[in-house]
Amino acid sequence: MNNSLSELEKNKKVYFASDFHLGVPNHQQSRQREKIIVQWLDSISKDAKAVFLLGDVFDFWFEYKHVVPKGYVRLLGKLAELVDLGIEIILFSGNHDLWLKTYLIDEIGIKIFHEPQTYQIRSHSFYLAHGDGLGPGDKKFKFFKRIFSNPVCQWLFKWLHPDIGVALAKQWSSGSRLAQERESLEFYGDKEWLIIHSNQLEKEQHHDYYIYGHRHISGMHALNNDSTYVNLGEWVFGSSYGVYDGEDFRLKSFSK
Repeated sequence: MNNSLSELEKNKKVYFASDFHLGVPNHQQSRQREKIIVQWLDSISKDAKAVFLLGDVFDFWFEYKHVVPKGYVRLLGKLAELVDLGIEIILFSGNHDLWLKTYLIDEIGIKIFHEPQTYQIRSHSFYLAHGDGLGPGDKKFKFFKRIFSNPVCQWLFKWLHPDIGVALAKQWSSGSRLAQERESLEFYGDKEWLIIHSNQLEKEQHHDYYIYGHRHISGMHALNNDSTYVNLGEWVFGSSYGVYDGEDFRLKSFSK
């Protein structure tokens, strides 16, 4: 699907971030990370045209008919403030928060996507996705994603009392996995599944930038002379984000 932002005014920028994983590894550390994220959002509010959040903002999120997970009020309040200022907030679901529905749309006024999107911003085209389940390999994860995305499975889960459902989901996502991943992260260059996926897409439709989260590695990789693969990194151990000023895209790191 092709989307576009309205004309990017002079001195306005578009920002990109992903993988906040709010909720892990514990309440105290998550709260501190949330405060830093809010500081970052506050710092970019003066020149932001739009903010893309590319998934796993929450380490777990499920919307019952009348209940949502408690917490995150600082982040949600800041996002609402930015929307009220006229800044567009576009949120992609990730594999940890794939059960996002309409609560944040109705209460805050953000846009939510559950599938990859193409955006035209100024003269550049962007392919945007969280990145989970794309490209070859990872058959075990793709199997479980089909289960978690199945409407029948979601219907059955919602009949669990929230205290039980949320506890089970948090145990499943397990914050300790992030610490284990951090020790073993390695960039595989052209063998990266998301790079293979991007190269396949590029044969069908040109994009200047292919931007993902999910992988927890911050970096840029040239696919060819005209296209660049970008992974935004994460905020559990780092604080990396992307910024596009209408001419160039850069990765930066936030320091309070």
